[in-house]
Amino acid sequence: MSLLSSSVSITRYKVSGELQKPVTDTLYNGLTRHAVRPIDDEPVEKTAGWTSFKNPYLPDFEGSSFVIGPYLVFSLRLDKKTIPANVIRKNVAIEIAKQLKHSGRKFLSTNEKKNIRDHVAAALIRRIPATPNAYDLIWNLEESWLWFFSNLKAANEVLETLFLKSFNLTLLHLFPYTTADLDLGLEDTEKDRLAQLEPISFME
Repeated sequence: MSLLSSSVSITRYKVSGELQKPVTDTLYNGLTRHAVRPIDDEPVEKTAGWTSFKNPYLPDFEGSSFVIGPYLVFSLRLDKKTIPANVIRKNVAIEIAKQLKHSGRKFLSTNEKKNIRDHVAAALIRRIPATPNAYDLIWNLEESWLWFFSNLKAANEVLETLFLKSFNLTLLHLFPYTTADLDLGLEDTEKDRLAQLEPISFME
């Protein structure tokens, strides 16, 4: 989801840890080392990596292009290939018919059918293009907060894992409990009470 959309979904994070100096080089190396790689001609179903905010389809982090004023702005891109089940089923049936005709047999073993299905799926995966989905993020380095423009669980899980791999920093998901724990300077007894709180529904 783009931060320039008319409506957005945001997940807030606290960034824990310090970047290795020089900071700009560490950021550049982390982004380029884990930039999204094309899989259109590969037998791979999905991939994930960083891409540039200005041009998410051609990742380019040269010239500190990810720095905009006091913020770091770039995107997480998830590419996935999806083959409809009916397409696989059709191609498997055609290949089984060819094998039976060629061999003169009436039946194939379960293992032979599985091998055919795997071969068909791999061939189709290689042929179809991946569908890209880009999710923007804004990172305030000085104040150690990050906004990720998606609430999708899968996208957030990939973000947290890739962020740690790229920068050796941990993302702490901010919601009312963690915000209170981090920002209010609570005593141990108050933290115990906070942990025991339960959500209340205001809907009848």
